[in-house]
Amino acid sequence: MSFDLQPSFKSDLIKIVPLKESDFENLYAVASDPLIWEQHPNPDRYKQEVFQTFFQGAIASGGAFIVYDQATGDVVGSSRYYEWDEEANSIAIGYTFIARRFWGKGFNGTMKKLMVDYAFRFVDQVILHIGATNFRSQRAIEKLGAVKIAEIEVAYYGEPEKWNFVYQIDKNTWKNW
Repeated sequence: MSFDLQPSFKSDLIKIVPLKESDFENLYAVASDPLIWEQHPNPDRYKQEVFQTFFQGAIASGGAFIVYDQATGDVVGSSRYYEWDEEANSIAIGYTFIARRFWGKGFNGTMKKLMVDYAFRFVDQVILHIGATNFRSQRAIEKLGAVKIAEIEVAYYGEPEKWNFVYQIDKNTWKNW
């Protein structure tokens, strides 16, 4: 069985499906909220022209998702798999954002749990790059058992390099979580 970078997932709370070009307007409706990006290394991603570059990178990645609320069908946000490294036996999960009305209600944790559970069928480590000033995201992934292992500059697709923290979740630790 090989690692499919765009499977579909679902739980009682959310449905995660591969991102398509036709999802731009619905996803931008969520991303256009400046407060989502206020701690992000690229805080102007709420602007349509900046989000367009982000979206193009998501499509080009071959591992991006759009996430829906199971109860209402509303768009919750997006996430993706990227940087699959067969030799290191790792995959990165990131570029995640969700609408503020879903914050603190289990949507992010459920999304990450589904994605991490699936990833650990194929790899031993999940890597997450979190902006150095994105304290909300740092706390959220630390709650999932992620441990900070490094600090690096990351160049997002079509955007300048920004300082990021590298977090890791190990398969053996995840099982105990």
